Amino acid sequence: MTPPAPRLRSAVLPILLVVSLFFLWGMANNLNDILIAQFRKAFALSDLQSGLVQSAFYLGYFCLAIPAAVFMKRFGYKAAVVLGLVLFGCGALLFYPAAEVRSYNFFLAALFVIASGLAFLETSANPLVTVLGPPETAERRLNLAQAFNPLGSILGLMVGRHFILSGVEPTPAEMAAMSPGAVEAFYAREATAVQGPYLLIGLFVLLWAVVFAVVRFPAITGSAAAKEEGPGAARDFAAILGMSRVRWGVLAQFFYVGAQVGVWSFMIRYAQQTAGLGERVAADYLTGSVVAFMIGRFVGAALMTRFSPTRLLSVFAAINVALCAVAVVMPGHVGLMALASTSFFMSIMFPTIFASTIKGLGERTKAASSLLVMSIIGGAVLTALMGFVSDAGGIARAMLVPGLCFLVVLAFGWKAARRAA
Repeated sequence: MTPPAPRLRSAVLPILLVVSLFFLWGMANNLNDILIAQFRKAFALSDLQSGLVQSAFYLGYFCLAIPAAVFMKRFGYKAAVVLGLVLFGCGALLFYPAAEVRSYNFFLAALFVIASGLAFLETSANPLVTVLGPPETAERRLNLAQAFNPLGSILGLMVGRHFILSGVEPTPAEMAAMSPGAVEAFYAREATAVQGPYLLIGLFVLLWAVVFAVVRFPAITGSAAAKEEGPGAARDFAAILGMSRVRWGVLAQFFYVGAQVGVWSFMIRYAQQTAGLGERVAADYLTGSVVAFMIGRFVGAALMTRFSPTRLLSVFAAINVALCAVAVVMPGHVGLMALASTSFFMSIMFPTIFASTIKGLGERTKAASSLLVMSIIGGAVLTALMGFVSDAGGIARAMLVPGLCFLVVLAFGWKAARRAA
């Protein structure tokens, strides 16, 4: 017999706090897109080297997803969230000394710490949303909760555009004409531009950890949710790795995250190289793209009341394959608009893959969730690959990589739709 659901009145504040987590990690994720452009200037990096921002960040997800599940098994959901926020806040504070010593490796280490905290947050929040309600509407529910994620993304991009990007972009000839002291001052100014924003973010996140620690959370009832309190058993991982559905879900999530992170990471670079736009105007295109992503979340959730989520996923993935092809063969303003448009159709992909993969797994849901969070390493691997292709053949050709990624998502959606039918 299924125990009663949590009492709504006592759960309102905790639910709002959990939804805030989607907002916070959206802000952290999309500030990386600004950092790639900023560090490229501050440290004179190639596209491959600047792509290591995402590699260090998503490596944190990969390394900490399973430890996060094990930690929740021992200490509970709330403790895992508080630890995740503390790691997030401490990583942001590390940006201050990293800028003082002007060490790119120090910055990468700080990003790894931030991502380690986010691994705890995402491993817990995503599956929690799926079990708080009927299984048949899990995809729609997670899409709605994830709609708050791009709100944080937009805030992160606005902070980066106005308080990190200076708009000063000297050409190689202008740099060569500057005195050594002027060059050194330019690099120092660009490196320290991140100090103020990340100091405030770190302090706010640590304050939010205190709020989480003192707010009383209701006991999570319901048979599925109750079992979720004990994730991480080795037998659960062995069992789910034997499931074709889970293996396909992890693979699809790996390629989807790689596509999303790659497109957003190099959109500013694409706009600069193919359309001749300045970094701040290019950042506006990226912000508009994330707005389209947010709108797509709401539109997608509405469409799922009428159409199968996995069939919708297949259609959206096919459209994005075509849009990436346009970005490759028609570089410039047309290609930039096509690239920005992919965000609308990417909007439903992460939550739909996530929810359809873990649906009906019962006590093994958290183990599967940790593997899906680990698959976010795709953002590290494929963004670095895009940087390599860009250095070798130009930024337009690098958009072949996300195009191929969306083909994998299309295959997952098609297989999942057939299974559901």
